[in-house]
Amino acid sequence: MATIGGNYQNLLDYAKVEAPGGGIDVVIDVLSQSNPIIEDANVMEGNLPTGHRFTVSSSEPSGSWRLLNKGVAAEKGTHEQVSETCGLLETYSQVDVALANLGGNAVAYRATQDKRFIAGLSKTAAAAIFYANQNIDPEKMHGLAPRKSALGTYVLNGGGAGSVNTSVWFITWGPLTCSLIFPKASKAGLSMEDLGQATAVDSNGLMYEVFRTHFIWNLGMALLDTRYCIRIANIDVTTLTKDASSGADLLDKMVDAYYARPTDALGNMAKTIIYCNKTIAKFLHKQAQNKSNVNLTIDSPAGKPIVSFLDAPIHICDSLVSTESALS
Repeated sequence: MATIGGNYQNLLDYAKVEAPGGGIDVVIDVLSQSNPIIEDANVMEGNLPTGHRFTVSSSEPSGSWRLLNKGVAAEKGTHEQVSETCGLLETYSQVDVALANLGGNAVAYRATQDKRFIAGLSKTAAAAIFYANQNIDPEKMHGLAPRKSALGTYVLNGGGAGSVNTSVWFITWGPLTCSLIFPKASKAGLSMEDLGQATAVDSNGLMYEVFRTHFIWNLGMALLDTRYCIRIANIDVTTLTKDASSGADLLDKMVDAYYARPTDALGNMAKTIIYCNKTIAKFLHKQAQNKSNVNLTIDSPAGKPIVSFLDAPIHICDSLVSTESALS
């Protein structure tokens, strides 16, 4: 017997969206998240059927000071190739034809289900951009956190310990810095295909008719210049205070992160965006109010407030968790 509330739509699911007077009710998305990173990111087609390969400089000549009548050694720059592999995110929506046709609103009912799938896959993709580890789960894309997993020049220490930490990310998106990728000759973004009516088989081997939709997303990341992806890790969310008297001084750490990049003079080819979760955004606001801080500004283009730090917009990303283990 099929399990109520399982992977297939049932009468209980339909009742939750059916309006009292008939038709399909307006669905209030209580599961919605803010994950603007998917919209922010530069996206480009890879040059491989599985992803993208690019060449980076691994060393450069430094030259030698020469005395008259003395020579210098020849030098050369060296390079290495990096291959990035995409992951394949895929699922199907399936609803009993008789169920979808209740009340004569099959199209509207299916649309509500498709919307849920799009929202759910977007959350999965946003989380993967930060946390997916291809070394552990080879079927996934390779995210940012596994690449920035040890403290150093481009991974700054927020001072926290244990596993109640989060991170703030400074990402410079661009075709020469950091970009989402999709395989050569494939489609960018989430593809949704209506497969129409099909025959399904239940757990007892008996057939019934369903409407089926196929969702597929080929997604990867190319970190072309690791210097333009800065992580402030080890921010203990339980010790944050509005005046930075204890816990991380967020604004001070963000100044360090801003200047950790080699340059901000990349023109129109790139744009730096800061990502944090809602907890960090709240304490940023509070700490800014307790200081004469001109680095944090609020603008309202098109009537929508945008908080920026040194002209880099701050975007709240709900996929950034507050349960990260401390890095060393």
